[in-house]
Amino acid sequence: MREDATAGHSKGMSREELLALPVAVDLDTSNRALGLGRSKGYELAKRGAYPCKVLRLGNTYRVVTADLLDLLGLAA
Repeated sequence: MREDATAGHSKGMSREELLALPVAVDLDTSNRALGLGRSKGYELAKRGAYPCKVLRLGNTYRVVTADLLDLLGLAA
């Protein structure tokens, strides 16, 4: 089993981690920022009920970081 980069981190992300995110992030990163579990996040994305805009690219979901930061009140 590979070691997860988020191992040892508490649920959620710090302000510094959020502001250092790239232009778009995967759904797992967005889930972590929002404090959502993996299953709940994917369920919301699949239903079109995710709290910010989700892009479906092939078999993957991507979240625009600007939308995520705006939702969290950290928009620049």
